[in-house]
Amino acid sequence: MVSAGEVRGRRRISLFTIVNTLILLGVAAVTLYPFVYMLAVSLSGDVYVMKGEVTLWPKGFNLRMYDLVLGDPKIWSAYRNTIIYTVLGTAIAMIITSMGAYALSRSDMTFHKGFTLLIVFTMFFSGGMIPTFLVVRSLGLVDTIWGMVLPGAVSTWNLILMRTFFSGIPKELEESGRIDGLNDIGIFFRIIVPLSKPVFATISLFYAVGIWNNFMNPLLYLRNPDLFPLQVILRNLVLAGSVSSGQVTQIGGDNMVVEDSLKFATIMVSTIPILIIYPFVQKYFVKGSMIGAVKG
Repeated sequence: MVSAGEVRGRRRISLFTIVNTLILLGVAAVTLYPFVYMLAVSLSGDVYVMKGEVTLWPKGFNLRMYDLVLGDPKIWSAYRNTIIYTVLGTAIAMIITSMGAYALSRSDMTFHKGFTLLIVFTMFFSGGMIPTFLVVRSLGLVDTIWGMVLPGAVSTWNLILMRTFFSGIPKELEESGRIDGLNDIGIFFRIIVPLSKPVFATISLFYAVGIWNNFMNPLLYLRNPDLFPLQVILRNLVLAGSVSSGQVTQIGGDNMVVEDSLKFATIMVSTIPILIIYPFVQKYFVKGSMIGAVKG
């Protein structure tokens, strides 16, 4: 027999599930709506966009805006630069962050607490934009690839997250590795790294998205247009297509281009590639972030 308390408990759980589901659906709708709307506008005809008749489905389907954006040769150079910055920067950041996190996870390391406090201190107090720029310039990194990947090579939050994950790995595995003759470097690469795929995928995604969307560093450290990443080039395209009326702009003779369509097409071009990566690392992303945040 089911008691009245259990029935009331099930009703409460069911009510909570319904409310929770509705809230999450609302959050998902609010999150997805801008992307769907921008995609619809960028694929719609100019007349329908100017009349404000486009909602969530394209009208007068065409790819002219994407032809205009992707037809600029600077776009492909910017894509190449962005990919180089993202791949190289993520690789450097992961090497430094993972090794530093593993060292901090070792409680027997000399000055373990002191180093941890110094690193955590940087989460709350930083040098600031101008001092950082002066340091980067003094090192000769301005207008170079290294100026795009080295200043932000280590994120304190990501390092602490990895350290927490590594702390949850059983010490017996390290002891067995030492019995087999492995040193600290051998234990890290042969035992710790293979067991840490979730957190590696998670932190790699954090770094890759941050570098891909990086906008301030190129403005501060780059002067050569040939080194500009995608975000800067797309910004310049948007500004080139903007007019004071906010309606249309003239590009190439009689070709009228709706400003919103051009802006939304550039936004989609810049965001879709990095969004495509997420489904491939989703299972590692959720597992890595949860374990790294809870264990410790």
